Amino acid sequence: MTATVTSPRQVDPAEHAHATELAFLAAFDGGARPPGWRLTPRAVVTFIVGSDGETLSLPKGARPDGVPAKLEIARKFVGDRALVERCVVTLAGERGLLLIGEPGTAKSMLSELLSAAVCGTSELVVQGTAGTTEDQLRYGWNYALLLAHGPSPEALVPSPVLTAMRAGQVARIEEITRCLPEVQDAMVSILSDRRIAVPELAGTAGATVHAAPGFTLIATANLRDRGVSEMSAALKRRFNFETVGPIPDLAAETALVGRQARAALVRVETPFEVDEAVLEALVTAFRDLRSGRSVEGWEVERPSTVMSTAEAVAVATSLALAAAYFPGDRDVLSLLPAHLQGVVCKDDPTDGAKLLGYWDGAVRRRAEDGARLWRRLWELRDVLQS
Repeated sequence: MTATVTSPRQVDPAEHAHATELAFLAAFDGGARPPGWRLTPRAVVTFIVGSDGETLSLPKGARPDGVPAKLEIARKFVGDRALVERCVVTLAGERGLLLIGEPGTAKSMLSELLSAAVCGTSELVVQGTAGTTEDQLRYGWNYALLLAHGPSPEALVPSPVLTAMRAGQVARIEEITRCLPEVQDAMVSILSDRRIAVPELAGTAGATVHAAPGFTLIATANLRDRGVSEMSAALKRRFNFETVGPIPDLAAETALVGRQARAALVRVETPFEVDEAVLEALVTAFRDLRSGRSVEGWEVERPSTVMSTAEAVAVATSLALAAAYFPGDRDVLSLLPAHLQGVVCKDDPTDGAKLLGYWDGAVRRRAEDGARLWRRLWELRDVLQS
């Protein structure tokens, strides 16, 4: 018998990356579960926001094979616990959930974590674009079988949404406002009637697919894309809206950026050698430019681009890779201004002037106050003019 070889993956889905935690929580909390759920609502919240440093212990006699008796659940989403609880309550009521917010605020990650914890899979996803068709939301056909035998259940190719309906699972729609209105309209009947008609199979048992208990949708939308394909009032009424905002705390955001960047370096088997002070300076600059005000209260001109936490992670990862692959060539801190410039000018090249203004304002004032790291950054101002 030949063993199955699993190809290495850059990123594991949440249900694979956190399989031990999910199995532990399923055994830890034996309370009531909504139809089709793998975990209790309370356990879903704990999976996402963590056990707050507490090591949890399984009840006696409730330890499945391969599951540890004690485990501390790591925090995965750095945000408001009440927000996560509201999301879980929405899904428990089998109502659609729409996560909105600026780009890079972990809406997709939260959607993935919720799906993995609720139904055991986060991979029933439709990516919304201008090219997304109604077939991708409902069903398509295997045309070879269709031509050979005509319409049949075997020839039908289910969409991720149809698969979720049949199994009573959670389907995810990414960037819903990038879908054309006619595609969005198809979601209205799915969320209202909880069934999909297949006219080609009329007169057979497969003519209508009814949603099994537990089925619902999680959609995401960026605030900056609201005008691309505005959602109809009918569709909005079928979702509960939750806004995912930026991380409010500097220390929490710095820790998250460091954690995510380290994880990226682990995947390429490379040590992470970026000083914590450099990480804090990076996140501080992002937060200042994002909010239009420095931590000291000084006014800062905001660039057009969103200075998201996801972008900060990308910059931190680049700094760490430069330190690993070009050791001793240059000070890692000296690379920060150019990377910031690349992010700031992404949407509008003229925003480079705003970054220079930030250097001449907040960076200079911190340097004058005697902060050694910021004094070094001030000395690197010329990089922004090259």
